[in-house]
Amino acid sequence: MSAALGVLMGAGVFLLWWSCWAEETPRAQRRRRIGRLRELLVRADLARVSPAGLLAACAGAGALSGLLVAAVTGAAVLGLCAGLLGAWLPAAVVRHRARTRAAVLREVWPDVVDHLRSAIRAGMSLPEALIQLQYRGPEPVRPAFARFAADYRASGQLQGSLTLLKDRLADPVADNIVEALRVTREVGGTDLGRLLGTLSEFLRENARTRGELEARQSWTVNAARLAVAAPWIVLLLMATQPAAVRAYDTPAGALVLLGGLVVSVLAYRLMLRIGALPEPERVLR
Repeated sequence: MSAALGVLMGAGVFLLWWSCWAEETPRAQRRRRIGRLRELLVRADLARVSPAGLLAACAGAGALSGLLVAAVTGAAVLGLCAGLLGAWLPAAVVRHRARTRAAVLREVWPDVVDHLRSAIRAGMSLPEALIQLQYRGPEPVRPAFARFAADYRASGQLQGSLTLLKDRLADPVADNIVEALRVTREVGGTDLGRLLGTLSEFLRENARTRGELEARQSWTVNAARLAVAAPWIVLLLMATQPAAVRAYDTPAGALVLLGGLVVSVLAYRLMLRIGALPEPERVLR
């Protein structure tokens, strides 16, 4: 009786947990994944590359690396491992590029806010202050504001141009700045200079604190990455010996290699999850 009661209680808890997750159709899941890939490419400043192009690059890199290693070593299992790692490489490069761009933007946003504040204090209108950033703003954001200037001149609508600017930058700080300017434009007010000054100080303090944390944890993260890559570097060196290739070109050897690959991927993802600093989310899209 007690066992049946425990099973019923467990089933009830599972059904409560299951009800908290909204079911999605396969088409909705596919759109959500494509949307994530598209946003990743925008954050990496690769807006011209489509999600299908990124997936094709992953497939091509995996096939090329797998065939090359299999042809050189003569072991199909080594080619399979190399193909899986090669397929992961383009996505990893895009993610690294997105993180690097986010770090660069994090450093220049205070200067952008200071330029806006100075221009508005000098008597410029809000659109003029934004347009002049294509000439006087920090170098990493000049192309985005040049596109904003072209959009505004073509349409004459500030709200639509600001929305396109947010989409191109795909950055949480840019979302906050744009929405603050949008609200000020719509409701009016005389505290825009004070708001921008406070925002500039906050962004500088946040960038300084995050830079210190990243500098302190960089050696730990790099050591963990080296620990994950070391076995595969050793395997690459061993692949030059025919006896080692024959040892791994067996069912037992294939099981060892694939198991090691799974463990390496899981350990790497766990390391990234544990050592990652919280990233600001785009709540004002």
